[in-house]
Amino acid sequence: MRPPIVPRRLDLRAIVERKSCFLFGPRQTGKSTLVRQQFGDCPVWNLLDQKQFLRLSRNPALVREALAERGGAAIVVIDEIQRLPALLNEVQLLIEEHGIRFLLTGSSARRLRRRGVNLLGGRARSRVLHPFLRIELGDRFDLDRALEHGLLPPIFFSESPAEDLAAYAGDYLREEVAAEAIVRNIGAFSRFLQVAALAHGEMINFANLANDAQVPASTVREYYEILKDTLIAHEVPAFTDTWKRKAISTSKYYLFDVGVARHLQGRRGLAPGTAEYGMAFESFVFQEIKAWCDHHRLDTPRYWRSKSQFEVDFLFGDVAVEVKAKTHVGARDMRGIRALQEEGACAHYVIVSLETAPRRVDGVSILPWRDFLDRLWAGAWSARVA
Repeated sequence: MRPPIVPRRLDLRAIVERKSCFLFGPRQTGKSTLVRQQFGDCPVWNLLDQKQFLRLSRNPALVREALAERGGAAIVVIDEIQRLPALLNEVQLLIEEHGIRFLLTGSSARRLRRRGVNLLGGRARSRVLHPFLRIELGDRFDLDRALEHGLLPPIFFSESPAEDLAAYAGDYLREEVAAEAIVRNIGAFSRFLQVAALAHGEMINFANLANDAQVPASTVREYYEILKDTLIAHEVPAFTDTWKRKAISTSKYYLFDVGVARHLQGRRGLAPGTAEYGMAFESFVFQEIKAWCDHHRLDTPRYWRSKSQFEVDFLFGDVAVEVKAKTHVGARDMRGIRALQEEGACAHYVIVSLETAPRRVDGVSILPWRDFLDRLWAGAWSARVA
C-alpha cells in the first residue's frame, strides 16, 4: 500500500519562482515526493536514472538542447545533482543567458564542495528538507510512534518500521559513504556511527569516543564532519554569553531523526517515565526546533550549561526551551531555566512538557508539547538569532 500524500511545510515552488535553489536533505526525507507534488509541470532530470546520468555525463549540453526543443521552460529540476557536479556549469549558463530557474536536489553539498565545483556563485539559494513535522501530519501524527520509530516518511507509515530502519542504516553506509568513497574504512566508520548514536544529545568528549570506536580522536572529528555534511547529524553549540555563571563551551550533536538514532543505539521498545523516553522526547522537540530555524534561515539552536551544572536544552530566536517528559513540572525541574532567566539571556522562557494545560510560573511558560509546537509554527516567538 502506498503511503498517503502529506503536503510539506516547505513551499519550495514559491522560492524557485523567484530564484534557483538547492534542496538538500538526508535520504528518504521526501525530496523526490516534494518535487512531484510541487513541480509536476516542470522538466525533471533524475540523475539516479542511469540512462539519463550516462547521457548527461557524456554531454552536459543535452539539457540546453532538450530545453531548446521544447521551446524553453521557466523552471527545470535536476535530481541528485551531486552525482554530476560538472552539470552546474551548464546550469549557470542557462540561468545567466536564458533566465531559467533551477531546483537542484541532493542528499548533501559535501561532494560538490570537496570537488571545489561551481556552486553558482550566489545565483541560487539553498534549503534543507527535514523528516515529517507534526504540523504536516496533522491528525495522522502519533507521538509514541514518532518517538519509537522516528519521522522519516516511508518509515513513519511502514508496517515494519524496525526492519526498514535497519535497511536505512545499511543504505546510508553503502550508498552515501561507501559508494561516494567518503571514508576508506567502512568498518571503522560503522563502529563510530554506533558510538555517535549512543552519544546522541550529549556533550562530546572526542577522546572517549575515539577509545570506544577504536580510532584516533582526529578521525572521530573527521567522521563528525561527515555526519554534518551529509546532514545525518546537527551540531548544537554551547551558548556562553552569560555573566553570573561561567558556561561550558563543548558542543552537543543530535542525529537528524530520533528513530534512526534509536536504531543505531540498538534500542527497542519505549516506556513513558524512563530516561530513554525522556531523551526521545527531547530529540523530537529538537527536530521541530531545528526545522523551524532552517525554515527561517536562522543559525542552529544552542544549549546552555553552567560549570555549576545548571542546564537549558535549547536557545533559539528570542526563546529558551527546557524539555521535560513529565506530566507535572515541579520546582526542581525549573532550576536550570530559572538560572538562565537570571542572566537575562532571552525574552521568553518555556518548558515543554507532557502536561495537559498551559500555565505560567514566575515568567516561565509551562506548555504541553502540542501547544508549544502550535505556537512555534504560528510565529509566537521572534526570529531573532539568540
